Amino acid sequence: MDWRSRYADKLVTPQDAVRIVNSGDRVFAGMFTSTPPTLCHALFDRHPDLRDVTVFHYIAPFVWATPETTDAFRLRTVFAGAADRQALRDGRADYVPVANFRQSWIKETMGQINVMLARTSPPDHNGYMSFGSAVWISRTVADIATHIICEVDERLIRTYGENFLHISEVDHLCEAETAATAIASVPARSEENALAAEVICTLIASELIRDGDTLQMGLGDVTTAMALYLDDKHDLGIQTELIPGGVIDLVKKGIVTGRKKEVAPGKVVGSAFAVMPDEELQYAHLNPTFELWDFCHTDDMRILVQEEAFVAINNALQIDLTGQVTAETLNGEIYSGPGGQTTFAVAASVCEDGRSIIAVPSSTTVTGVRHSRILPVLPPGTVVTTPRSFVDYVVTEYGIATLRGKTLRERAEELIAVAHPDFRGELRAEASRALHL
Repeated sequence: MDWRSRYADKLVTPQDAVRIVNSGDRVFAGMFTSTPPTLCHALFDRHPDLRDVTVFHYIAPFVWATPETTDAFRLRTVFAGAADRQALRDGRADYVPVANFRQSWIKETMGQINVMLARTSPPDHNGYMSFGSAVWISRTVADIATHIICEVDERLIRTYGENFLHISEVDHLCEAETAATAIASVPARSEENALAAEVICTLIASELIRDGDTLQMGLGDVTTAMALYLDDKHDLGIQTELIPGGVIDLVKKGIVTGRKKEVAPGKVVGSAFAVMPDEELQYAHLNPTFELWDFCHTDDMRILVQEEAFVAINNALQIDLTGQVTAETLNGEIYSGPGGQTTFAVAASVCEDGRSIIAVPSSTTVTGVRHSRILPVLPPGTVVTTPRSFVDYVVTEYGIATLRGKTLRERAEELIAVAHPDFRGELRAEASRALHL
């Protein structure tokens, strides 16, 4: 008997499933690759009948906040993406800055969730479903949601860790519709950033990563490619949020073994896999080496500080000459979110033999005009994602700036040396005026 027959009493159409949502409800719709697109479309289509529904959807590959849906849905996100950036700036959506992932704190601050929309595998013979290649914060939300609806996608893998939901917790099941299952991928890097990333990743791999280190690699235009540059290392460990492409290859080659990890030795631990080919995901399917856990485990500072030789490699949108990093705002406007960067950077900086690394191209070109990513001071309205006291190294395609233990004047000198040559004179003039360089 297949799952459809076993749980026929819970199996409904997507349209019938979302009828459980009422005006005034608070609905969780997943995060990035855990988004259930069929259910999202079904709920969105109900917008003429709904009022004041708060939708929690993080890095949403789905547009909720449109002028036509203003009365129906109010998006609430902790991480802006391409689909909701403009809505946040226009005031049609709300941004919540979150960098503390202790589970009790997250549950308290999220408050009541009336309905959770989840993307899962079919129930197995014991009634357990998997969140597939992306848990993110789903397990924590399932604990506090009054009602849970699952969009069942038979393509999803199963992993060890905290990647499960039992059928007894679920109100309704519906089948994923192929036409609606496309998930937005990570935006392609520009050729300029791709060339910079190659140099930056090579520098980090050759100069700052050592055999036996445990790594966290953030999602971004540079660090997503980091694993592709680690072929000459030995006994690396992975304790991260997003497991990027290339890590599975490193496991197959015996480069990532986790033998020297303090937390979950021998295991590759993350919250989700990056968008990657199906054959790579199939290698992780029920492979005991890989464990997917909720954010409130992977990003819990109390767990991370137990590691030794923990290396956090994260991205920046802009950085000032004292080492203050923003990964949330661009020229003072909300652009993304902190994710786990603050937690991982602080943990790596305080761990014994740890290293907090910021990887950033020295400049970016917008409509033909080059702009420095290293600035004398951050623009008004900028949010500091990683405080300068927890940034050990900044790496651009022009070299490595060592900030650990340096004075403000010495930090400025280090950062000017790795800035784009077109801006070094301007940066030096500003540093001379403000920091007596």
